[in-house]
Amino acid sequence: MAANTHDRRSLWRWRRNPLRRREDLVEAWILLAAWTAVAVGGPLAGVMSAQATSDTLARQRAERHPATATLVTDAERGGGRFNTSGDRVLATVRWTDPGGTRHSDRTLVDSGLKAGDRIVVWTDDHNRVTIQPTTPAQATTQAAATGVTAALAVSGAAAGTYYAIHAALDRRRGRAWDAEWEKFGPQWGRTAP
Repeated sequence: MAANTHDRRSLWRWRRNPLRRREDLVEAWILLAAWTAVAVGGPLAGVMSAQATSDTLARQRAERHPATATLVTDAERGGGRFNTSGDRVLATVRWTDPGGTRHSDRTLVDSGLKAGDRIVVWTDDHNRVTIQPTTPAQATTQAAATGVTAALAVSGAAAGTYYAIHAALDRRRGRAWDAEWEKFGPQWGRTAP
C-alpha cells in the first residue's frame, strides 16, 4: 500500500491537477531527460570513450617499433642545454632502420651513459624517435579509466544541469507565490507587516 502511494505521489507532475503549474511540468520533463542522460548517455559515453582510447593505444603499439641506437655523446648531467629533473638527460642517438638508412635524433636517456653505449629507442613509421607505447595491460587500465571518467562527466553534467534548472524554476515559483499572495492575501484578512 505504501509503495503504491509513493508511486502516485512521485508522478503527480504528470497528472492533471489544478495546483500543477507549467514550471512543474517543465521540471518533470527535464528530470526525465536528466535521468535518461544518466542511465543511457553516461554508460554510452563511457563505452565509446573506452573503445576509442583502446583503439588509439593499439594503433600506437602497431606503429611504434624498438630500434637499437648508439649514443653519440656522453649523457652527463648539466652537459647540455636541455636537462630534465631526475636521472634522464637529453642526448643525441644514431640508429639504422631495417631498410639500412641511418638516422639521428635527440631523446631522453639515462644520465651517466658514455658515447658508444647502446640503448633501445622507440621509433614511429616515419623513423622519428617517440615514446614507448603502452603495454596491453596499461592500455586496458587507461581505457577503463577514460571510460569511467567520461561516464561520470556526462552523468555529472546532466545532474548539474537539472539542479541548476530546478533552482531557477524554484525561484520563479517563489516569485509567482509572492505575487499571488500579494493579490489574494488581503482578501483573507489582516496582511503581514
